[in-house]
Amino acid sequence: MAITLAQSRKIGVEIAKRNPRFKPIIEEFGPCPIGLNSKKPLESNFSTLASSILSQQLSTKAAATIIGRVKHLSGGRISPSGIGRLSRSELRGAGCSNSKARALEELAQAALSSKVSMSSLHRLEDEEIREQLLPLFGIGIWTVEMFLIFQLGRQDVWPVGDLGVRRGWERVHRMRGEIKPAELLKLGEIYSPYRSHLAWYCWRATETA
Repeated sequence: MAITLAQSRKIGVEIAKRNPRFKPIIEEFGPCPIGLNSKKPLESNFSTLASSILSQQLSTKAAATIIGRVKHLSGGRISPSGIGRLSRSELRGAGCSNSKARALEELAQAALSSKVSMSSLHRLEDEEIREQLLPLFGIGIWTVEMFLIFQLGRQDVWPVGDLGVRRGWERVHRMRGEIKPAELLKLGEIYSPYRSHLAWYCWRATETA
């Protein structure tokens, strides 16, 4: 769902209006890039989901190494047909755990069988995408939310299960204790339909001194 830079600026203004505590963060980091016309996905939907699976519970460096190995084994890019040609042992040899290897296999099979139409996901509503992806082994709500935000540019996703979002909210509001996801879910309602932008500013808040 593409938006213009001017629209992103207006969303920032609207968030600051609804909660002035975010104004300094918005002024420091500028317009949120989620969904901007110029920000076209660099990878396919399948490759993005596969990379997300491979990155789970790993450092950025370790994840990049394994993703690179899997990409090499599958013919230079991570595709359903490429993954489908690999055996479980080959994936394990690239550094995948057994559960990640299974998750990749099932994701590839879902794509190859058209159980999930990877190239058409952008045409579906957020909830329809959740219904298609969440039943797949190895894909949880956080993975789907990050996919919606960063791959599809959806504007109103509120990932309260993300630790960075919660820590950013706590910092903006100078909270002494930890906020619960259920509480944050409720507090985020007034920011709809801009909650992906709100999440982005929460992440940026964790970068401030």
